[in-house]
Amino acid sequence: MRKITSHLFLISFVIASLACHKPEADTNTASTNESSNQAAKASPLTGFERDLQYIRNGQYTYIYLFSRKDKKVLDKEDGDFLRKNAPQVVDWVSTEEGRKVIAGTNFNLEEGNLALLKKRFEVEDLSGK
Repeated sequence: MRKITSHLFLISFVIASLACHKPEADTNTASTNESSNQAAKASPLTGFERDLQYIRNGQYTYIYLFSRKDKKVLDKEDGDFLRKNAPQVVDWVSTEEGRKVIAGTNFNLEEGNLALLKKRFEVEDLSGK
């Protein structure tokens, strides 16, 4: 009889201990769920967004996006033309699987060869965006 009483006491103690820890587990679960939701909201940058952020981190005054008018991949000849006619560009980053290139500069290409570049390429000014 004494053995049964001590077992019942032990079982009661374990149940009471588990009951005391249950609210803590719920709090941790809620905290974990909240952290997971925040992580899901902060999705990673896409390739283009990451490349654009790289140029923005260079703190250039002007940022331009160049792409071919036929939407094809930029080739070596295109790259040579861009570098020759926009020598003021400091950083070039190829993006969108080579279909676009982002340029970072502190020189306003409007004062340079931008008109010539626009004859061959689609050009978007991303400076203030």
